[in-house]
Amino acid sequence: MRAKESRAVLGDRAGGWLSLPWTLTLAVFWVYPLGYALFLAFAKYDIFSGNWHWIGLGNFSAVLTNGDFWSALGHTAVFTAGTVPATTTIAILLALALNQHIWGRSVFRAGFFAPTLTATVVIALVFLHLYGQGGYLYRLAEWAGIPVPSRGFLLSESTALLSVMAMDVWVSVGYYALLFLAGLQTIPQELVEDALMHGANGWQRFWAITWPYLRPTLLYAVVINLIKSFQIFTEIFVMTQGGPVGSTTTAVYHIYTSGFERFDLGYASAAAYLLFAVIALVAVIQFKLLAFGRGAEE
Repeated sequence: MRAKESRAVLGDRAGGWLSLPWTLTLAVFWVYPLGYALFLAFAKYDIFSGNWHWIGLGNFSAVLTNGDFWSALGHTAVFTAGTVPATTTIAILLALALNQHIWGRSVFRAGFFAPTLTATVVIALVFLHLYGQGGYLYRLAEWAGIPVPSRGFLLSESTALLSVMAMDVWVSVGYYALLFLAGLQTIPQELVEDALMHGANGWQRFWAITWPYLRPTLLYAVVINLIKSFQIFTEIFVMTQGGPVGSTTTAVYHIYTSGFERFDLGYASAAAYLLFAVIALVAVIQFKLLAFGRGAEE
């Protein structure tokens, strides 16, 4: 017994030492920055001298009364409301198609997933040229008779944000399609065959069998995509830098410019925590909406 207890103690100690690198990484790169940012949110900090003084809720008040923050949050909401439903719908349709027994479906799965493996900066640079005056998509729209901005899609207030949204949907849809495909493959074939025997059509099979099994995957996909969309930054930084005339300035880009261009780290930290609260609230609402009725179904 003592030998077993000794081995158990040694095993626990070894596990602790093996997890130490991860624990230190979490503490240094996540816990400490989050705690320090929370401190800065309540202080006025001079990045050049290192001096600070406590101002309480002053930074939060400055954020909430700043029209630029609300404008950036509005752009973020438009981006999220436009990309999440579109990505989810297209991904479900793609998953349903890829779940069929068609020739070369493995190639199609890899092709749709490939953009996800490419660095966002690289894709943004490619689309920067595609959307520009004389770019392939610009010329294609001209050839199709679609009215195009004279200086390119990203330099027009009416098309810049929509162009970034379209790129985001194109990049993301393959990843979520594979998630839904995995959910589809958990459906027992016996249920499908039984429904076919009873004469259920495709629409009836979808709502009675497919949809209930996809609900957990849908909940995960929507919440993850929603959080990602609220944090949109790289595409904006590379492609538009918030322009033209602030029409693509999102919440995170506003936080970035406040902290690292205007060096108002207290304001930026307060804005970041307010954005976190907004994301958490919207995520909770999504959980309530999409998880409604799951208990009854299960």
